[in-house]
Amino acid sequence: MRCARRLVITADFDKCLLLYPLPDWEPIQQKLMGLSSLNPRIRDLQRQLIGYAEDIEMDAAGRVLISPALREFAALEKNVVLLGQGNKFELWDKQKWEQALERSTGFGDGNLPPELEGFSL
Repeated sequence: MRCARRLVITADFDKCLLLYPLPDWEPIQQKLMGLSSLNPRIRDLQRQLIGYAEDIEMDAAGRVLISPALREFAALEKNVVLLGQGNKFELWDKQKWEQALERSTGFGDGNLPPELEGFSL
């Protein structure tokens, strides 16, 4: 396994958790910490992503323990959803994910951000 079972888990502004393989997290952390903390928006981002970041390790069965602080942040209860997002995973409370999914279905209305105009699957 590329990350040798070592992951970093942190809080996302969408009130879900982000799980990164350690090698993918390290450059993100370096870039974030290289930004000026004099800008309040950058400082908020650093506090959120770096402040909540925890190193975790998968057990032999591929399970991880999530700290109470992160479980509380994401309001994780019994039912959760794990989504693959390229170089990371998102971990959502199932009910919050369903609400987020309802909001995201608005892309079919033709009101796309400029970055997605002309994008095709």
